[in-house]
Amino acid sequence: MNRKSDFIPFALPSLGEEEEQAVLRVLRSGWLTTGKEAKAFEQEFADYVGARYALAVNSATAGLHLALEAAGIGPGDKVVTTPYTFTATAEVIRYLGADPVFIDIDLSTYNMDPAALSRALAENRKIKCILPVHIGGKPAAMDEILKLKKKYTIPVIEDAAHAFPLSLKGKFLGTLGDAGVYSFYATKTITTGEGGMIVTDNDEIAGRIAVMRLHGIDREIWDRYTSKKASWQYRVVEAGFKYNMPDILAAMGREQLKKGAAFLSRRRQIAAYYEKELGGLDFLILPPPSELNAWHLYIVRLKEEKCTIGRDTFLRYMKEKGIGTSVHYIPLHIMPYYRKKYGFKPEDFPHALHVYQTVFSLPIYPGLTEEQCSRVAAAVRAIGESHYRSTGRGS
Repeated sequence: MNRKSDFIPFALPSLGEEEEQAVLRVLRSGWLTTGKEAKAFEQEFADYVGARYALAVNSATAGLHLALEAAGIGPGDKVVTTPYTFTATAEVIRYLGADPVFIDIDLSTYNMDPAALSRALAENRKIKCILPVHIGGKPAAMDEILKLKKKYTIPVIEDAAHAFPLSLKGKFLGTLGDAGVYSFYATKTITTGEGGMIVTDNDEIAGRIAVMRLHGIDREIWDRYTSKKASWQYRVVEAGFKYNMPDILAAMGREQLKKGAAFLSRRRQIAAYYEKELGGLDFLILPPPSELNAWHLYIVRLKEEKCTIGRDTFLRYMKEKGIGTSVHYIPLHIMPYYRKKYGFKPEDFPHALHVYQTVFSLPIYPGLTEEQCSRVAAAVRAIGESHYRSTGRGS
């Protein structure tokens, strides 16, 4: 039972007895690492999103690394993406000896600006891949991105870490490009604790990932022990990675997958509630109400000219009221590594910088109760109204 004094975490996984029983099933089976559960999860996930192949991995970071490697990205190549994302999106480019080409974001979506993407592709012919991110679960401008993919004949790898299970014009986000990568991290729309899934319709990409995700061995390694044709013999055909998903995680994922649609429905209800309760507040910019959003995040923007306090102070007051919040994202171009490596200045991507300085994310997960949603909205309203600036600066 939640009391009004209880702290409301920013994010919590939604787990039930089904997940507990699935984990126990694996523990009692005597086979703990990648095996039949992972294989079943892959097939069920592929069927769910309508992809020919789904390949389970131990993180979305691993999935992005594998997808880019399978797409042929290597030393000296450039990959165009957004600085307004978690570091995994760009760090995997560096794993391969390639360089990220950052472009600014659209202020209305926080996703990569398609006009900036078009300019970057025209100006830099070393760009070998487009890596869009569906921030918070809101679709990137995939129509424009896919037109540019066709024009420049380069692959598109979707960072769909936030996007499950949203479909766009009858196709799931993550299945629109050459490959897509989903995250099952503890805070994501479905979770295995840690883990991810790569989906693709491309035979060559799927084949390459299947080999590279587990040491470059040219067969399913669990067949060495579990099938009737079990054999100790195997061949290492590439210097691969250790990116497989264990069966314990896959078993959880199979149960979470069944709940994906219900989880999305609940997230939509919470988003609609926030819109109703906070939509009329002059000091906030809310995300537009939309069915085209997986609502992994509910990102609001503080109107600085309407508040006597800044975002950081606002969040401190939220914490004092027992509400967990977060900020998505600190732009990568102001992080020490990327700043030193590429000489970026904060003003290089002004939209990403401005959004970062003024946004915060509210709790939005299926386990939130009506009372907790009410407390979140009431706290935002109370803090904003008690620090409201009725006239703009300089007016």
